[in-house]
Amino acid sequence: MTDRTAFHSELERVKNPPPLIINAALTGIMPGKEDTPHVPVTVDEIVADGVRCFDAGATIIHVHARDERGNPSSDPIIYGQIFSRIRSQRPEAILCATTTGRGGANAEQRTAVLDLTGDEKPDMASLTLGSVDFPDGSCANTALFVRDLALKMLARSIRPELEIFHSGMLNTLRMLMRKNAIETPAYCNLILGSAHMVQATLADMAHLVNALPPEVQWAAGGVGRFQTSVTETALAMGGHVRIGLEDNIWLDQKRTRLATNMELVERVAMMAKMTGRKLASPKQAREMVGL
Repeated sequence: MTDRTAFHSELERVKNPPPLIINAALTGIMPGKEDTPHVPVTVDEIVADGVRCFDAGATIIHVHARDERGNPSSDPIIYGQIFSRIRSQRPEAILCATTTGRGGANAEQRTAVLDLTGDEKPDMASLTLGSVDFPDGSCANTALFVRDLALKMLARSIRPELEIFHSGMLNTLRMLMRKNAIETPAYCNLILGSAHMVQATLADMAHLVNALPPEVQWAAGGVGRFQTSVTETALAMGGHVRIGLEDNIWLDQKRTRLATNMELVERVAMMAKMTGRKLASPKQAREMVGL
């Protein structure tokens, strides 16, 4: 694509944006009940929160499981319970499992959720396109592991939820696409504002968006106090939005009021309505992410 063609493509996306996909990241591995009573950690809580967020306008429900003590878990049995129960209530929801290694899970544990079948099977699974540094440690994702994970998802007809934390991951994405390890259309989350990764500036966000292959639908999510500003920018640029307590537990910038996942989704839906942006139906969202 030439620079001129790319410019006109981006301009058209701003003028006539696609229906908005809201991706609700409910839990993550960090927030606990000591941080906020609103973070869902039990199977019952995660299922109920997923249903509420879907009803509020989210079409992708991004799930991290917790064990009986509230600690992060890669146990496929817990994931199966969560997915089958949400699916029984909201069969149109796009259910996404994490494969994160943050928290110490090994490769076998991280990929076990991909072997679920039937109503327990995830529609999507996260695929972080490189290693990520956090204040409390690093999550290693070697190029070989990323490739093998992409191929395992491909073989099981699970769409990757591509996670991009810095521009080097864009090159990994292009290499995987050239090797047919990732089918298009594809979907990615641009995660901005983490202290040791790409920052939540307009310049950084524009660089990532402009460098993406045109076949990739993108959403943006801001970490912590950057969540609202990144959401606003993504909406203005014609992108999609990742939102939820995984990335930010506060409703306001001054951190005086704790949020619920449903409130965060509702706020994005309201912002979209104010700008004339339609929310994607589950059918539209499935087509856009390649399901």
